[in-house]
Amino acid sequence: MKKVCLYITLGLAMGSAGCNKFLDKDPDVRAQLNSPEKVAQLIATAYPNMNHWTFTEAASDNASDRTAGSTEFESQDAYMFRDVIRANQQDSPEGYWGACYQAVAAANEALSAIAKAPNQAAYSAQKGEALVARAYSHFMLVNLFSKFYNATTAKNDPGIPYVTEPENVVVKQYERKTVQYVYDMIKKDLTEGLPLIKDEKYSVPSYHFTRAAAHAFAARYYLYIKQYDSVLTHTAQVFSDADVATRLRKWNTSYQNMTRLELMSTYQKATEPANLLLAETVSLYARYVGSSRYAFSPANRPLIVRVPAIYSDTSKAEYAFNFQVYGSEYVNVIPKVNEYFVRASVNAEIGWPYVMTPLFTMEEALFNRVEAMIAKGNSNGAVGLLNAWLSTRISGYNPVKYTLTAQKATDYYGKDVASSLKDLTLAYKRAEFLHEGMRWFDIIRNDLAVTHTTNNGQTYRLDANHRYFQIPQSAVLSGVELNPR
Repeated sequence: MKKVCLYITLGLAMGSAGCNKFLDKDPDVRAQLNSPEKVAQLIATAYPNMNHWTFTEAASDNASDRTAGSTEFESQDAYMFRDVIRANQQDSPEGYWGACYQAVAAANEALSAIAKAPNQAAYSAQKGEALVARAYSHFMLVNLFSKFYNATTAKNDPGIPYVTEPENVVVKQYERKTVQYVYDMIKKDLTEGLPLIKDEKYSVPSYHFTRAAAHAFAARYYLYIKQYDSVLTHTAQVFSDADVATRLRKWNTSYQNMTRLELMSTYQKATEPANLLLAETVSLYARYVGSSRYAFSPANRPLIVRVPAIYSDTSKAEYAFNFQVYGSEYVNVIPKVNEYFVRASVNAEIGWPYVMTPLFTMEEALFNRVEAMIAKGNSNGAVGLLNAWLSTRISGYNPVKYTLTAQKATDYYGKDVASSLKDLTLAYKRAEFLHEGMRWFDIIRNDLAVTHTTNNGQTYRLDANHRYFQIPQSAVLSGVELNPR
C-alpha cells in the first residue's frame, strides 16, 4: 500500500519523519473522509509532532556552559544567539516550523472535508478541535518566528503565514502579513472552535484539545496580549481556586517516592491530572537534556533549589524537584523527560525516538491566573494561588513555616507589591518548567535580559533581532521573507 504524507509547502523540509502513523493511508485519503470517525482520526495528527524544547531552553537564561558534553547545533547555536544551521532535523527551529505547518495541513484537510459533508452538524465536535488545533500551531509559530506581540507595533511587525485552505499546487506562494493579523485569526479560530468541543468524543482526552485544554490555551493567548479579564474568565473554566492544589503534580508527596524511571514516566502520562494536553513528538531531547554542553548546569542550580521569598536561615525551604546527577558533576537534571524509542520494524535496529510533551498543564494555567490577578490588583488572590502551588512543591511542607505573604515578596525583591509578586511568579514558574523551554516565552514577553558566557570567556547577549528565531530557508521558496539579522 502506497503511503503519503499530507503537507504544505511551508512544511516540506520536514521530510518523511513528519509522516505520522495516522496519515499512512491510500493516496486518495482525502476522498475517504466521509464520516466523523474518519475525520477525527485525521485531526489526531493536527498537533505538532516535534517540540521546541532543545532550542528554546538553550536560548534562555536557564542554560550555561557545562564545559563538557555534546555540541549539537540545535543547542549550541541557540545558546550563542546564532541562527540554528541544522535543517530538516528534529529539535531544530526548522523542524518545529515544518511540524506546525504539517499539523495545520491536517486541520485544513479535516475542515475542508467537514465543509463538504451533507450533514455538517454531525461533525461539530471535530470542527471545534480542528479549529483550535489550527489556531495553536499558528500561535506557536508567530511567537517563535516573529516579534512578540506589542499592541503599538503589531500592525506593522511581520507575522507568519496563516494558512486556512488545503494546498492544491506544488509550490504555493504565501505572505507573512502582520503579527496583528495572525493574532486576530488565532482569536477567530479559537473563539469559534472552543464552544464546539465535546470531551466525550475522545477515547484518551489528554491527547486532544478538551474544553479545559482549550480554555488553558485561551488563557495563554489573552495573557500574551494583556487582556487580563479574559485570562481570569478562561482559567476559571480550568480549575477552582479552592481545590487547585489537588490537581497539581505531587512533587513533595507521591513523586518523592518514585524512582527516576517511574517519575519520568508519570510526568508525561495521560493519567496525570496536571496534564491537560499531551503531544507525541519526534525528539532526541531526552538525551540532550543530560548530554548537551549548553544546558542547565550547577551554576544555575541554586536558583531552583532554594524557594525565593520563603527560604531563610530558619525555614530552609527547598524545592522537592528530585534533582539527579548523571555520571558527571556538570549534569544536573530533573527526571521529567522520557524517551520512547519506536523501531522501524520488529527486528530493526533503527527507528525514531519520541518524547511525550505536555503542551498545557494545570501549573501553567495557575501561573497565568496569578499574573492576571496581580495585574488586576488582586494580590490576596494571587498569594493564595501561589501558596496552593507551594504546598505541593516545598519539601516537607509546613504551612506555618512556609506560607507566602505579600510582605515576604516585597521584602525579598524590594519593590512594590505588584512588581514583587510578578517577579516571584516568574521565578516560581522558571523552576516549575525547567527543561521544557517555557522560560523563553517569559523572557521575550517581559523583555528580560539574557547573557551567556562560555568556558573560554566569550560572552553572548540577547539582542532585539534574536528574540525571535529565523524563518527556515526552505520557506523562502514559498515567498516568505526572512527575519532581519
